[in-house]
Amino acid sequence: MNGADRPDAAPPQTSKPEREDPRQRIRPYTMTGGRTNPTRADLELEALVATRRHGPPASADLALEQRSIVELCRETLSIAEVSARLGIPINVVKILVGDLVDAGLVAVYQPRAADQPPSVDLLTRVLHGLRTSL
Repeated sequence: MNGADRPDAAPPQTSKPEREDPRQRIRPYTMTGGRTNPTRADLELEALVATRRHGPPASADLALEQRSIVELCRETLSIAEVSARLGIPINVVKILVGDLVDAGLVAVYQPRAADQPPSVDLLTRVLHGLRTSL
């Protein structure tokens, strides 16, 4: 009879299971109300999201994930960064950000298309700023 077969032997040591992140138990479709497509198709991964300073206050009827986005985006972040920091899939973040834009709680700043030149007004203001600073 070896030590493992003895009735008075201590049970083998097993590693304590790590605590599971509760967000990983929630299915993404429950965060979006079953929707799989954002209401705004123009939300790019690199689009910047910022909480509106003068918008309506975040209300208690927002979902936890939406409140988290509003809080997190007090510092301007890209959609990809919001997804990474909150551990929420990108498409879910796009859907939730679209809802928050529609509610007036956040603003989204889209990147300029590479084939789209800067406006003449912008170039004039930059030139004026350069001339006055020299």
